[in-house]
Amino acid sequence: MANPYLQVLRTPHALPMVLAAFIGRLPLSMVGLGCVLLVASETGSYGLGGAVAAVGAVTTALAGPLLGRLADARGQRRVLLPVLGIFVVSGACFLAAVKEDWPLWTVFASAGIAGACIPPVSSMIRVRWTHLLRGSHRLPTALAMESVVDEFVFIVGPVLVTFLSTTGHATSGVVTAFTLAAVGALLFAAQRRTEPPPGGHESRNGPSAMRTPGLRVLFVVGAAVGAILGTLEIALVAFADEENAMALSGVLIAGLAVGSMASGIGWGTVHWNHPLRHRLAVVLILLTLLSVPLLLIEDVWIMVPFVVVAGVAVSPSLISSFTLAELLVPRAVVTEAFTWIGTALGLGVAVGASVAGKIVDVYGANASFLVATVAAGIAAAVVALFQRLLHVPAEHAASPALAR
Repeated sequence: MANPYLQVLRTPHALPMVLAAFIGRLPLSMVGLGCVLLVASETGSYGLGGAVAAVGAVTTALAGPLLGRLADARGQRRVLLPVLGIFVVSGACFLAAVKEDWPLWTVFASAGIAGACIPPVSSMIRVRWTHLLRGSHRLPTALAMESVVDEFVFIVGPVLVTFLSTTGHATSGVVTAFTLAAVGALLFAAQRRTEPPPGGHESRNGPSAMRTPGLRVLFVVGAAVGAILGTLEIALVAFADEENAMALSGVLIAGLAVGSMASGIGWGTVHWNHPLRHRLAVVLILLTLLSVPLLLIEDVWIMVPFVVVAGVAVSPSLISSFTLAELLVPRAVVTEAFTWIGTALGLGVAVGASVAGKIVDVYGANASFLVATVAAGIAAAVVALFQRLLHVPAEHAASPALAR
């Protein structure tokens, strides 16, 4: 049987698009951590660095749907290039503000503007796949591949930016992240043959993608998965610290990503016979159950395999959400729909990390894993209760199984 991922990559003009998008989205996992390391190096305050990174993360989440709607209406290239220009200028201002000891408000302002204008390549490439493969059985595989690439980015990016920031000049990590964002976005914008046509008046003046009831359900799912990821990132580090094995915290976080990547790869190769909305409910229930053992384990080496297993349910949740969003919303607002899920993820990460951190301080690391369990349980309940809103009309589905 032919490898479905190779079939997807053999789509005309797809490979250059995928490579450009990989370069363009790598900074997503580098900018925040790079800012923390740079600010901490210059001021000695990790708290200030974290606050600056948080401002950038929030503006990225809030600006995403607006940029998505503009891209749907005017075309990706016409939005991407001006946004990139603002990103480069604000990024340069941020570096100068930190290095030259400008007033603190300029640091936060420039970080916020840069965060809002980081090129939204990750959402745009998913829209290009829907344009290239709409109605094809290969589309779910393409979206699964993008989720796997996202996981890989969030494994490689933090390692790269930490290495650059700690072994070279403190600015090296951030400068590299900004440079990759600019180069990747320019290469991506140059792929004119894969760009979907703009929706024009329909996208600009039509109803928001969030008017689609099913997308609101998927927003909850995205926020829950984000909360799980934010919780686990804090909780696993705190757990390793409590067990006097801080050096293994990276192994625990990498284990989560490895489990998620492996399941994402497998998910995209299977031709399912069950409706997508049912599969989403099942995988969220599984995610809830798999997070429970993390509350009880008290040994780092025992925690590693359980974290890998818990990660198995993460990618399928996101793959199913993006696939359902593409099928449920009007074609003219698909980019906006994808960015809403991305916004939910970003906000969920912020909330999950914040709540988990407070629980760690009061009750310890193991107790903080409960945030992940509760978030997954809420998402599973919402999807189970609102299955009707996730029903895909037969004429919109890539296969009959998606429509039932």
